[in-house]
Amino acid sequence: MSFLQGLWFFVIGLLFAGFLLLEGFDFGVGMATRFVARDGDERATFMRAIGPHWDGNEVWLITAGGAMFAAFPLWYASLFSGYYLLLFLVLVSLILRGVSFEFASHALTSRERGVWQWANFIGSLFAPLFLGMMLTSLIQGIPMDKNGDAWPGFFDVFNWLSVVGGIAVVFFSFVHGLHFLSLKLGAMDSRRMLNVSEKAYWIAYPALIVFVLLAIFNTDFYKARPLSTWLITVIILASVIGGHVAVFKKRGGYAFTCSGITLMAIIAFIFNGLFPRVMIADDPAHNLLIQDASASPLTMKIMTVVLCIFLPIMLAYFIWSYFIQRKRLDTDGAHLASPVAPSATVAETV
Repeated sequence: MSFLQGLWFFVIGLLFAGFLLLEGFDFGVGMATRFVARDGDERATFMRAIGPHWDGNEVWLITAGGAMFAAFPLWYASLFSGYYLLLFLVLVSLILRGVSFEFASHALTSRERGVWQWANFIGSLFAPLFLGMMLTSLIQGIPMDKNGDAWPGFFDVFNWLSVVGGIAVVFFSFVHGLHFLSLKLGAMDSRRMLNVSEKAYWIAYPALIVFVLLAIFNTDFYKARPLSTWLITVIILASVIGGHVAVFKKRGGYAFTCSGITLMAIIAFIFNGLFPRVMIADDPAHNLLIQDASASPLTMKIMTVVLCIFLPIMLAYFIWSYFIQRKRLDTDGAHLASPVAPSATVAETV
């Protein structure tokens, strides 16, 4: 395995981690519109809080898929063909959620607005669920031949580990979203978000124990890479405890940081265990390795040059966009009753 092949495996993992870090709180806010919001106006306010950010955050997932296609075409082909239905459901959820912002902002009646708020909630709930199920399904070993053709069956996709993994991504996205809202809403609403998060955290501890036990018995992670796998497991536990302590002390910024680290560490857990594989077969002789799935050396060099040019630009844009939208929403304002489209929000702010 060459340096560039290892670099791009790391970059793709980083892109998925960035997606969960940023889009995770968007999903969480969408879930909070039903689990926490008290009425339609408050749901609209929640949607307004992520209005300037959600579409840009989804770019991280698109970039991860594009990087996988260019750097590891065989990995892309095996993953997207083997998990075609699950990825299709992820796409439908993202589309449903995406259009909900635009249609809710142009709804003529409260009933119409309520329909699209439900669409936002459904998309925000099922997109991380299906994505989490896919990621925790592929680490267990699926039916695959020596050519990389994968055909996971129903119980390869829907099993105890994948279901618990999907729910874990949903749960931590929800908590991450509550922490984001605590930074965007007024003082009273911010405190309410942290109070809900504080109660929700008690679910995380038994869930983590179940997930680790399932991972021990259903993957080779703790045997093949014990030191790094246990280290990441400890990081996940420490970030959960840190987030719980932060919400108890009503420190929204620290809580948001800890829940973000938790989501990124979940991706680190998966990619660390996969290395040096990109797909795990039920027959170890058919595992798809990084060096076997990669593109040509010339392609990898060109992509690396492109990465060095455009990554700083992309990061600068994201930092700038969050900086100009850093102010809290006036949750007492009547003008917040209707969500606005992302482009309109940015235009008003600028």
